[in-house]
Amino acid sequence: MMLVLCIVVVVLVLPKEKRFKYEYEKGKVWMHPDLTSPFNFAVEKTKEELKEDKKEAINSVLPVYKIDARIAPMQVEAFKIDFDMKWKSRFPESADRAENFKTAIGFLEQFYDKGIINLNNHYRTKSSNDYNITLVQNNVGTNLNTATLYTPSKALEYAKTQLRKANRLKKDFILEVLEDHLQANLVFNEDLTQKIEDEAIENISLYRGMVQKGELIIAKGDVVTEQSYKKIESLRKQYEQTGLFSGSRRIVTLGQFILVSMSLTLLLAFLFIFRKDVYIDYRQMTLILLVVSGMLISLSWAIKIDLPSLYYIPYCIVPIIIRLLFDARLALNIHILVVIIAGFFVPNGFEFVFYQITAGMAAIYSIQSLLRRSQYLISAFLILLTYIISFLGISFIHEGNFSHVQWLDIPPFILSVLLSLLAYPLIYVFEKMFGVTSDITLMELSNTNNPLLRELAFKAPGTFQHSMQVANLAEAAIYKIGGNALLVRTGALYHDIGKMRAPNYFIENQKKTGNPHDELTYEESARIIIRHVTDGIEIAKKNRIPEVVIDFIRTHHGNTRVDYFYQSFLKNFPDRIFDEQIFRYPGPVPFSKETGVLMLADSVEAASRSLKEPDARSIENLVDRIVAYKMEQHQLVDTDITLKDLETVKQIFKQMLMSIYHVRIEYQISGINAIPEVV
Repeated sequence: MMLVLCIVVVVLVLPKEKRFKYEYEKGKVWMHPDLTSPFNFAVEKTKEELKEDKKEAINSVLPVYKIDARIAPMQVEAFKIDFDMKWKSRFPESADRAENFKTAIGFLEQFYDKGIINLNNHYRTKSSNDYNITLVQNNVGTNLNTATLYTPSKALEYAKTQLRKANRLKKDFILEVLEDHLQANLVFNEDLTQKIEDEAIENISLYRGMVQKGELIIAKGDVVTEQSYKKIESLRKQYEQTGLFSGSRRIVTLGQFILVSMSLTLLLAFLFIFRKDVYIDYRQMTLILLVVSGMLISLSWAIKIDLPSLYYIPYCIVPIIIRLLFDARLALNIHILVVIIAGFFVPNGFEFVFYQITAGMAAIYSIQSLLRRSQYLISAFLILLTYIISFLGISFIHEGNFSHVQWLDIPPFILSVLLSLLAYPLIYVFEKMFGVTSDITLMELSNTNNPLLRELAFKAPGTFQHSMQVANLAEAAIYKIGGNALLVRTGALYHDIGKMRAPNYFIENQKKTGNPHDELTYEESARIIIRHVTDGIEIAKKNRIPEVVIDFIRTHHGNTRVDYFYQSFLKNFPDRIFDEQIFRYPGPVPFSKETGVLMLADSVEAASRSLKEPDARSIENLVDRIVAYKMEQHQLVDTDITLKDLETVKQIFKQMLMSIYHVRIEYQISGINAIPEVV
């Protein structure tokens, strides 16, 4: 039902436009039959061509200026008053005022008659400060160049030059008063200029030429050139947007339903065959289908709003989330299926699929073992590097020229990678919503400063040290035979937390003053020992430890017997009838490599403490005996540990225990005793 619901939702949101049936790329050979135009259509200009045409249209529009008729009379009147006041204060006895005034007012009237303008830096060029303008006067526009007009500085410089010839005039005084009354009377009309520019842009043609019905667009075997690429692109848009070809939207929807159903059914089959634990867990299945449908809905939304580049969408967020919540194989499988479905609805589907699959693989491989937060950034860098390398390779194929690479197409990849980092807060949300556990959570739990582990170290220090040693043994073994080392380490640290309830009843926590079991019956002692499993489960649930870690508490003894008390009971009460289950752990037996290795590591580490004089032979015999006993008791039948794996595990346990107990091994080479070495 979840699968059907997911298929319906995805099909409903996917674009329903009919897809152009030909795949093509600029610079590659046209592998399809000859393509002829089925109708007349216009060849659309590319974005670059439209951008260039827009630039030319704007450059063709001259800035518009208008004459402000109020400026000149106002400044002339102000000049007269200012001239008289300053003349009387500075030259009260001079008789040549009239000549100076006539010269100065003549300059001022000349400047305003011709026009004073403030130059606009936007229209200046590197080669010249002057530019052409349109001067509007009485609704009539006249084209001028600013070189024929005055600027305040240019007017002042002109007056200074002319006054050099007049020896009797007060030159500095005239220039000083003139400077205070030179105000531009030609004013830039920004609104009118912008309106003319907008009209020029609106009049730009979106098309460059026509293709007639029956005209050959490209022949089979020809290279897709720039010109033919534009024609094919225009035909594709006409086909997908206007629906000029015959066809039914219902049939399109049916095709989408078939493709999406097949893809998601294959995903379900993969889970059923390889990850049955996920397949039977409706919460995990819901999470996976939610991630898949969420990414496809995001793609449909981006197509609907005509996003400038579909590569802004963080496709790598899917493999990152699935990898951290499940495993690399499932992440790769889901990512490929999502990308293949998306490839049907994006331009240049093959390029898109190549970009996303390679980037997704980089994402999965870069977080194969998440042990440090810095790996997030390393992963993001590797994803971006994969995108850029793929982009350069495809660009070289298309353009055949390094200088023609469209470097501005790279920013969408950068933003996509940055958005992919949102996977990490999303993982936290998904963990809380669906009860799954990521490596990030395992890293936090395996920190020995975790409150529960600190409590264990305080209440049962011997058990804490035992758990640390078991974690080291199990982690080393899992690294060698393959498995989740972080999970097994975390499980090992918590597998004995139930001993906090009665720490003195376990030998590693007992003091030399006495053994409390001496005062109990064998059945009571067995119950207390066995109870540390159920107590551990209870404590773990109370502290919200994930189920995947609690599984190690449940299974680390399987359904074996507490043999010491069982054998003691038989020895002392051979004739008494009793229930053997009193001396058995409740189980279940381990059901994975990780839980199986932990059981072996726990038993081996605990038993090794009983060795009075540990040496190479006693350690080897101990490990072999314990592994054989677990197999005889059918404790490993539900795990996928092979006999070869068991041999590897035993060798690692032996080597590590010898290192722990500083065992010196003597060996001979060609009959000569070699120097003992610490293993």
